[in-house]
Amino acid sequence: MQARRFLLALGLTGLLLSSQTVQARPLNVVFILADDLGWGEVGCFGQEKIPTPNLDALAAEGTRLTQHYSGAPVCAPSRCVLMTGKHLGHAEIRGNLQAKKHFPQFNEGQHPISEKALTMAQVFQKAGYATGAMGKWGLGPVGSTGEPNKKGFDLFFGYNCQAVAHSYYPPYLWRNREQITINTHPIPGHAKQPEGDVKMEDWIGETYAPKLMIQEAEKFIQDQAEKPFFLYLAFIEPHVSMHPPKASVEKFPAEWDTEPYRGENGYVPHPRPHAGYAAMISDLDGYVGRVMAALKKAGVADETLVIFTSDNGATHARSPKSPFHVGGADPKFFHSTADLRGYKGSVYEGGIRVPTIARLPGKIPSGASNDTAGFFADWFPTLCEATGVAAPTGLDGQSLWPALTQGKKQERTQPLLWVFPEYNGQVAVRMGDYKAVRQNLKTKKPGSWELYDLSQDRAEAHDIAAAHPDFIQKAETILKQEVSENSTFPLVIPGVTGE
Repeated sequence: MQARRFLLALGLTGLLLSSQTVQARPLNVVFILADDLGWGEVGCFGQEKIPTPNLDALAAEGTRLTQHYSGAPVCAPSRCVLMTGKHLGHAEIRGNLQAKKHFPQFNEGQHPISEKALTMAQVFQKAGYATGAMGKWGLGPVGSTGEPNKKGFDLFFGYNCQAVAHSYYPPYLWRNREQITINTHPIPGHAKQPEGDVKMEDWIGETYAPKLMIQEAEKFIQDQAEKPFFLYLAFIEPHVSMHPPKASVEKFPAEWDTEPYRGENGYVPHPRPHAGYAAMISDLDGYVGRVMAALKKAGVADETLVIFTSDNGATHARSPKSPFHVGGADPKFFHSTADLRGYKGSVYEGGIRVPTIARLPGKIPSGASNDTAGFFADWFPTLCEATGVAAPTGLDGQSLWPALTQGKKQERTQPLLWVFPEYNGQVAVRMGDYKAVRQNLKTKKPGSWELYDLSQDRAEAHDIAAAHPDFIQKAETILKQEVSENSTFPLVIPGVTGE
């Protein structure tokens, strides 16, 4: 009897120690970033034509953030805000700029973030996390101060350069500082076919880059399962060019497409542009499913905070003569912005409000939605608080962790703002439910301030600036306080910065 009691006590002690070990294990983080995915292009955010079962499942197991914003209306600056926790008033990168413009020694890649710029990956790496990034980088060429290995990632695999990422069948991908050839006959990212039959097979190559990147992500999860890890998955879907695998395209109805896209708005032609675009989002959803399956297989799914979002809104129009937007996308067909105004490249809601989901069983409520207003600068402090990693001082965002874990709307103490020198120059400031916008700052006739009450008018259809001069004054005061000079990405804001 005494021996049985001893063994029972020993077993209970072991269970207690095991429980304590599990509780003491640091939280993993998987941050998934889509490319140009519109706010309404996911089922759980209202999409009706493109099935997204894995993202819908993620939302069912977690919380949707319904008023979350990207860092910028386009790729590179949005990623800079995300990685550094600095909004566009302070961010080093405020637009899409090729590195070679100021650094002629580089023939690919975007303007690099500096040596002094501190990324969340560097903070996690210093805290003992294994760090990996797969997908698209866009913050500095290999050999520059902004290359992924110098910015906190033990392993990078994917596209360093956004322009190379226009092709899903590129000549090579990067593994850290090594170019890995994947297609001896790469497919270009841009072409036109004004006449003749547009054939899908003409734009399909040997090796599909996304296939390799998701495989690398699965391997990283398996390899790092025994220690804490931070994994950044910057997938390239549904950013054009549009040449997904034929099998993915054929899942969607033939009657969707009555005319081909011929490359008239950039990127490559496609015989079935509606089906092709849907295929890219469907494939992206499949990657999310594979990531979750890999986490479960590794036994760490419930110890991993998973975030899903997009770097900006759905693709904008180009030629008024074409029924398609850039690259053959058709956001009107898919209701991609779900009635929000504007597209990628705009600081209106359709350009920067993005579908966002957070999942962590036992901490983040399941099947919930949260109206807390937040943006990419918030993720640095949020992930630090969630994991217990010390956050650096001087970040522009505020932690969303209390809102996520308490399941209720959180009021902001830090401003939401965008200072965007491209697309004619734009700024926006959100204060509570009110959002002030100013357009065309780089033209001869800068636009006047506009103001919208998003609680009543999320489509930004009714400008109420004339009735609320106090809010416009407040927006200008915030910009005066929050916008630092940036000679690489200059923008004069009348009444705020020097003429």
